[in-house]
Amino acid sequence: MAGRRRRWRAVARAVKILSAIMNLTQLEYFVHVAELGSFSKAAQVLDIAQPALSRQVRGLETELRESLLLRTGRGVALTDAGERLFDHAVAILQLVAHARDDLGTRRDEPVGRVTVGLPPSMGRQITVALVDRFQKQFPKGRLAIVEGLSSHILEWITTGRVDLALAYNPQAQPGLEITPLREEPLGLVSPAAKGRRTPGGPAPLPMQELARYPLIVPERAHAMRRLLETHAALSGVKLDIAWEVSSIPSIIDLVCTGHGHAVLTASGVAASPRAGELVLRKLVEPMPLCVLCLVGPANKRLTPLAQRMVPLLTALVHELPA
Repeated sequence: MAGRRRRWRAVARAVKILSAIMNLTQLEYFVHVAELGSFSKAAQVLDIAQPALSRQVRGLETELRESLLLRTGRGVALTDAGERLFDHAVAILQLVAHARDDLGTRRDEPVGRVTVGLPPSMGRQITVALVDRFQKQFPKGRLAIVEGLSSHILEWITTGRVDLALAYNPQAQPGLEITPLREEPLGLVSPAAKGRRTPGGPAPLPMQELARYPLIVPERAHAMRRLLETHAALSGVKLDIAWEVSSIPSIIDLVCTGHGHAVLTASGVAASPRAGELVLRKLVEPMPLCVLCLVGPANKRLTPLAQRMVPLLTALVHELPA
């Protein structure tokens, strides 16, 4: 308890120092303008007059002696200094919000806001259940869900824009705490032959034979693309990349229409409404495993609400069909 009081006294001192340097309201206004790319849109969201918003942002620029935004006919864009301040501002505002939420939390009822990052394929499978359970367990809490590639989600955790996330095959980093939750093999996804059923399911496909199939794959920032290329290189297989498409639903549509094959997990296929049109052959010799992990920050303590989200997310992943 004494350690916790010392921690929050330190946070309070830091907030006081920041408040002396710059107005937190100015930071909030600046973040809204930067995210929306427009003073008029930000003024509508913040419900203030546009001239008042402009004065606040100009005051921040004057205080910092830096030009933060470039005004154009289409809106605004961040300068180099503005881009650097934006990341700091988001982290500062989130830290202040977490401090207020934590200090106002009752022991038996976490409050405040928690932001969870999900890969798109996982978002389609658990978002509804996540919202339902969150609403029942934490009626005074607020939940935000953002979707993105695993590589982008890891950046959001590092900068403080996301509290917790599920990510595929995250690379170990000093600022991240990573807990593996689920392993799933990759398989070759092809159009299903009409009227044909293979007893016992389709036969596995040795990695060496993958070179015979034109593939539709995501960009290299995608975790499954990196995993596939790593195993192909170790097996001496030259992949035939026919198309690069970063949207999994679009990849599945292209496979269904005969433009090529894909390499995905069974759960990624099952999440598609077109799963019945596809067949998946598990890759073997070797078997590439896609590992879904729970990821959080390693260098800062989670709020009580975020701490309670850890078992909730873990349970939802473990309840997914095999």
